Amino acid sequence: MLGPYGALLRVSGAFSFSSMGFLARMPISMTGLGAVLLIAGETGRYGIAGVIAGVLALSFAIISPQVARLVDRFGQARVLRPTVLLFGAAGVGFVVAVELGAPLWTWFLLAALTGASGPNIGSMVRARWVNVLENPTTRQTAFAFESVVDEIVFVIGPPLVTFLATAISPPVGFLTAVIIGLIGGMGFATLTSSEPPVARTEGIGRGRRGVLNPALLSVTITYVGVGTVFGAMDVGVVAYADEQGQIGLSGVILAVYAAGSLVAGLAYGAVAWRRGLAGRFLLTTLAFGVAASGFLLVNSLLVLAGLAFLAGATIAPVLVSGMSLVESRLPRAALTEGLAWTTTGITVGVTIGASISGSVVDAIGAEKSFIVQVVGAGSAAVLAALGYVAVRRTDRRSDRTADGTADPTATSTAGAVADGPP
Repeated sequence: MLGPYGALLRVSGAFSFSSMGFLARMPISMTGLGAVLLIAGETGRYGIAGVIAGVLALSFAIISPQVARLVDRFGQARVLRPTVLLFGAAGVGFVVAVELGAPLWTWFLLAALTGASGPNIGSMVRARWVNVLENPTTRQTAFAFESVVDEIVFVIGPPLVTFLATAISPPVGFLTAVIIGLIGGMGFATLTSSEPPVARTEGIGRGRRGVLNPALLSVTITYVGVGTVFGAMDVGVVAYADEQGQIGLSGVILAVYAAGSLVAGLAYGAVAWRRGLAGRFLLTTLAFGVAASGFLLVNSLLVLAGLAFLAGATIAPVLVSGMSLVESRLPRAALTEGLAWTTTGITVGVTIGASISGSVVDAIGAEKSFIVQVVGAGSAAVLAALGYVAVRRTDRRSDRTADGTADPTATSTAGAVADGPP
């Protein structure tokens, strides 16, 4: 099962940019939870903590596609260096503001700056894979590998930030995430040999018109529901573990959640799938919705951990199939931006999930707050079904009008992603 992944890492430069991208992505699993632990530890208010975590995610969601557009225009290194430095300065400033009891508006401002300057390393790494790999099937394996790396980030990050914040001091967890992000981001920027070439101006113009296609819109909107589950899990698990007098186990449970996805991601990427990408995305999202309904059965930390692993096993397939579908329909000149939009969908959902979950916890308790995860996953399944209809309709219309020609800017032909009934 691991053979295809070994072959990937033997590609020139791949091990370096993927491993440094791993470090640079660590903050995505640590800053939101770190902010919750920091603010809850200082104030005891999960509502405010959840909103701040949402602000971190929302600011990233709004700015990330714009930064990605600059990356497509000017190159990864030129854009990444200043944004990473701003991320470090804003992150440290946020911790200082909380610790000194500065006015609440400064917390929100610095959290927004931290989120906005957080680089979308995931889309940059995937763009590098597309640059160094020609075979679409191999690219899908690479995307699955990066999904596994994402899950390793979420296996390591939550327990680490929880341990640092609860065993040492609340601000240490968040500060560690900022430092790791600085090291990884600056290191990634130095690896220019695998960096995708800067798109020509005319290529960008063509790409801009082709970015927001039905496939991208479908995946991005569906990912809002997926992200809602992620955001609600961060807040809900911490609050439930706190209610049970075992807040230190919250990071472990979140790591178990990510471990389920890690295992599924390895298996998914090793399979040569016959079903088309659109149908695969629909089926994996339906499985995601069904699995999340199990959170209605939570009545202990042990049960929560088991359900989290099962639900987590549906995450990687949703992410890999969705991003593969988007990559197959995007022009090269706008690839980083297009992949960033999918992350934006997730982070908008994280904002919604964290904010709603925090309010529900304060209002009716942590155990009942898991309804937010159930509703979010169900919404994702419904949105994926609606998106599938739109994508298939567009495919049929393209088949009727193509007349055997292909878009020279496309990353793959229509035939490479043709889909049958789900």
